[in-house]
Amino acid sequence: MRFSLRLNNDLPVGDYVALAHAAEAAGFDQFWVSHDLFLRSAPVVLAAVAQATERIEIGACILNPYSMHPAEIAMVAATLDELSGGRFNLGLGAGAGEFLKWVGIARERPLATTRAALLQLRAVLDGEPAPGWSPEAYLRFGARDGARRIPIYLAALSPRMLRLAGELADGALPLLFPPEHYETVVPLIHDGAASADRDLANFDLAACIWCSVSDDPVAAERVLRDKIAYYGHALSPLIWDRLGVREEDFRPIERALMTERDPARARALVDERMLRIGVVGTPADLVARLERLVALGARHLSFGPPLGPDPLAAVGSIGGGVIPSFRLEIR
Repeated sequence: MRFSLRLNNDLPVGDYVALAHAAEAAGFDQFWVSHDLFLRSAPVVLAAVAQATERIEIGACILNPYSMHPAEIAMVAATLDELSGGRFNLGLGAGAGEFLKWVGIARERPLATTRAALLQLRAVLDGEPAPGWSPEAYLRFGARDGARRIPIYLAALSPRMLRLAGELADGALPLLFPPEHYETVVPLIHDGAASADRDLANFDLAACIWCSVSDDPVAAERVLRDKIAYYGHALSPLIWDRLGVREEDFRPIERALMTERDPARARALVDERMLRIGVVGTPADLVARLERLVALGARHLSFGPPLGPDPLAAVGSIGGGVIPSFRLEIR
């Protein structure tokens, strides 16, 4: 059983160091930071975290081949792996078209573009010729004999991306709430693996959830509403279908938050259907919701933002009141 912590890149850099220390002490196995546009740079944040920790793996979730060329992604991955002593995991994805359009980037042919980037990254990180690149296109460091192979996790939400993850990636980072969505995701990953005649024995499927943990339910729900208001319009149609909502339902929220810059109104427009994407409550409430995921076969529980009104306290609560329950259960 594995446990990871995922954070958005919207906090001061120093906060990540404190959170990584707390996560390492609490028994988390991985520490992921997102790389969304116009917030903190995940590679910079992870460099600080790498130097402040000893055991916990670190990861960027996600880098995309539209706003960052795969050659530069490879440089970042290999450098962070070197800096961390072989603890870096690369999260790759097509990115959110809704956010890329802010800077005039059209997310064209996302499946083909992501497939090409994944193949190029896998090759260059392994010290092999990359498809479509010249012989001069290779890393001048890393890819040493006996060195750890940097895992590539695909941030897959759509059916085709989930199949691609099963076909080529080392792991997947799908958003898996409500818990029943696991039953949709797993067959798609296995379909992709079957198409490539691939064994998934070492594939790491991170059951990614959003949670807000606190003894104060009102404060906990408030921060989850803020997270849904910001990201809800960019989720996959698979997630919307599971929640019983449509893309159009998020447009007034997006307009209130992004255009009118009225977070209170945006927060108020998040309805009960949308709130089902996350878990609000105490560690015991979280355990109760996660039991269904574990019963379905999840062996990597990944806890994502907002985590709670006090993220540092939430990390301690999850480490003390959630992780031990599932470590004992699996044993």
